[in-house]
Amino acid sequence: MDWSLRELRFFVTAADAGSFTDAAAQLYVSQAAVSRTIAGLEKAVGNRLLRRVPRGCELTRTGQQVLPHARRVLSEAEKFTEFLTSRHAVLRLGYAWAALGRHTARLQRDWAARHDAIELDLVRHDSPTAGLAEGLCDVAIVRRAGDDKRFDSIVVGLERRLAAFAADDPQWSRRRTLSMAEIADRTVIIDPRVGTTTSRLWEGAEHQHKFIESTNIDSWLDAIAAGRGVGTTAEATAHHHPRPGVVYRPIKDGPRIAVRLVWRHDDRPDGLDDLIDAITRLYASG
Repeated sequence: MDWSLRELRFFVTAADAGSFTDAAAQLYVSQAAVSRTIAGLEKAVGNRLLRRVPRGCELTRTGQQVLPHARRVLSEAEKFTEFLTSRHAVLRLGYAWAALGRHTARLQRDWAARHDAIELDLVRHDSPTAGLAEGLCDVAIVRRAGDDKRFDSIVVGLERRLAAFAADDPQWSRRRTLSMAEIADRTVIIDPRVGTTTSRLWEGAEHQHKFIESTNIDSWLDAIAAGRGVGTTAEATAHHHPRPGVVYRPIKDGPRIAVRLVWRHDDRPDGLDDLIDAITRLYASG
């Protein structure tokens, strides 16, 4: 059976208008074109769909059966058209744990003011590529270097490393800064999938470190607030996830954390260059 969306559209329009003449006016075609197109659909169906009456046309029994299905097909076709026309108009920016910290809102505001054609949509997904490998975003913010050849990346900024600990911690509650050595003496809570804290931060240390693994930012914060351990994290986390009972303080000798944008090597998204420039400027401005 061979039919087209054009035939369905002409049929539904004529059925709703109750007249071939009125349908032609709505479709900006001739009445003959409406008749010819609907006749083609009727040939494919094998039955008449509309019968002419003195004041226009009306549905046949077959037409009554076909009409609701035709409406659904046209509705889905319209959604598909909207998807095709809008898919390049949205730049999906993925992140895990924290986006850009205090720069996140500024990026969104500036982007909306300067880009009418491309909408910036932030997507959170706690995976090593922040949803990029899963197809959930077009470009991702990551803070762990990867070696996957499928992706290209660029460093757009550096962030301070902070310590996170319970607000009533008996040793640190009054401290304004901490050191990596002091953190090494405590139980450290880490997210081994996407976190920036690993045992490599203390390579060469004399004693064995104790780590507790968490599964996401919420479990990480819950464990710290409960006093089960402490953590280290990028500065963005403090801005993106303030939590009652958890205090963030700078680590004076903590290595800076590189903020990277990552995208697929074979699929450079529209707007990427502008996004790189915008984020780089935000980090450069302090």
